[in-house]
Amino acid sequence: MNIAALGGTFDPIHSGHLIVAEVVSERLAPAEVIFVPAGQPWLKSQRPISPAEDRVEMVRLAIRGKRHYRLSTAEIERRGPTYTVDTIRELKSRISPQDELYFILGWDNLLDLPRWHNPDELISLCKLIAVPRIGFHVPDEATLEKLIPGLSRRVIMMDKPEIDISASVIRERVRRGLSISHLVPPAVGKYIKEKGLYKTSSPLAGED
Repeated sequence: MNIAALGGTFDPIHSGHLIVAEVVSERLAPAEVIFVPAGQPWLKSQRPISPAEDRVEMVRLAIRGKRHYRLSTAEIERRGPTYTVDTIRELKSRISPQDELYFILGWDNLLDLPRWHNPDELISLCKLIAVPRIGFHVPDEATLEKLIPGLSRRVIMMDKPEIDISASVIRERVRRGLSISHLVPPAVGKYIKEKGLYKTSSPLAGED
């Protein structure tokens, strides 16, 4: 049985995240896709992020009614900086040894993997599914092997979907009073409006 995990700050979760989950589901037919909102992502420590309860609720609203999608609050509940390898280790402990665990990330994050905490352990615990990111070329096998020996054998390289949506642009559009109805699920857009999220200025750095 295949299990796929999709992590992110989800600030906010948007239609691009859901499209990625759909395409991965078509390719691997996982028993479930687990959405994992980040707690305190150490690589984004310079950018303030919305309260965990808001980000969790937006994910909950976005995947409501989708039978094969599940929300995990493992990182939210963990104190201190959150590392993907800790989350994958925890998810791995909850599934059968015969099950295959996959972690979904973008081409850009794949190239940045050497900066992650314990990347060698990460790729020993799970396989990676790398999806396109606008502005980045697909990494070739030689490049991956230079980054981390053995990495190329632990990656499934996807050529779609090509998503041109980022949470930072959504936050900026909200701040400027522009519509985001085409970028987020309706329930998420309603929640953002009701809670008054992203009304104040926030940095564009740290797209997700």
